[in-house]
This record gives sequence, structure tokens and C-alpha cells, in this order.
Amino acid sequence: MLPVCVTFVAGRADSKSVDILCALHYARILSDVQLALHYLRMEIRDAKAEDARAAAQVLRRSIAELCAADHGNDPVILAQWLSNKTPEIVASWITWPNNSVLVAVENDAIIAVGAVTDTGLITLNYVSPDARFRGVSRAMLRALEARALERGSVRCTLNSTETARRFYLANGFAIDGSPIRKHGVSGYPMSKRLAPHDSLT
Repeated sequence: MLPVCVTFVAGRADSKSVDILCALHYARILSDVQLALHYLRMEIRDAKAEDARAAAQVLRRSIAELCAADHGNDPVILAQWLSNKTPEIVASWITWPNNSVLVAVENDAIIAVGAVTDTGLITLNYVSPDARFRGVSRAMLRALEARALERGSVRCTLNSTETARRFYLANGFAIDGSPIRKHGVSGYPMSKRLAPHDSLT
């Protein structure tokens, strides 16, 4: 398995952690978030089984606290959305074949969780409320795109929340169909074509 593991130290990547096949894509990560992360030490790595409890907590807090535009603080909708964000289910996602669950870690604490299939479907990209507006979500997105490229995908797809829609549009994704309703929440199908040379532009 080729790792997706980036350590940010004063805006530089630890060369021992960067897979050479994804170096161009990681360069884009650095250019995008260099200013935001100049003070931050953060590692993006593959999740381990023992990360499941903390990762589930990040998912639950992110949805409950940051996605009010989607669930409207409706307890029924929120309960449906959170129903599969348990440590046990997250642990099963970590071991799924053809699926990569990544975590962003700062000072031994998980601050973001992302997941992407080998076919380029991004199923998770959630940041802790404690780490908003620090470039963490963008860095995680770049790492997910890099993993998709590494596995041979040339296109990423996802269903965006209303909360994240502008974020994905600003990061090169385009609306790719009519909204899909799930857990009482509308999702916006989006896609983006990937190419290693894009990281230079």
C-alpha cells in the first residue's frame, strides 16, 4: 500500500512521508494551505482501528455543530444522519477493501476525517469544530484526491452538503446532477477531473 502521509511543519512537507508518485499533488496541498498552516504541525495518515472512537466523535461533532444549515437542528434529522457514525461502524469503514479512511492528526488528536474509494468516490470529509478555518479541510481534500489518483482514478465524485457546497465549488468541483435526499438532508452530486499537472496551476 502506498501511504498518504504528510507532515506539515512551518509549511513544509516531511520528505520521508511523501510518496514520490503523489509529490506533485502534495505540492498543491502545500501551495494551497502554506499560509494557513505555517504555525500548525499536522499529519494526514491512514486511519487505524484504534482511531475509530475518536474519528466517530469528530464526525458527530462536525455534523451536529457545523452542519446546522443542513439539519436545521431538527433532532429527528440529526439522529438519522448520526445513526451510522458510531465507533463500531467507523471501524468497519477503516477495514473495508477498496476504501481509504484518512485522519488529520495534530498533537496526537484527530481533527479531521476523510474517506475515498478506489474509484474516486469521496464519502467523508469532516473537520472538528476546534479546527475550522485553518486549512485542514482543504488539506484533507487534497490528500483524498491524491489517494484517488494513486489508485488509478482520474475523477473524484461526492455528494456535498449545503454547508460544504461553496467549499467544493471553490476547490474545482462542479455540480453534476439534481440534489439527492438522504437522512432528511439534500446532497449535491459533484465531480472533479483529476490530473497530476493540475497541482502546478
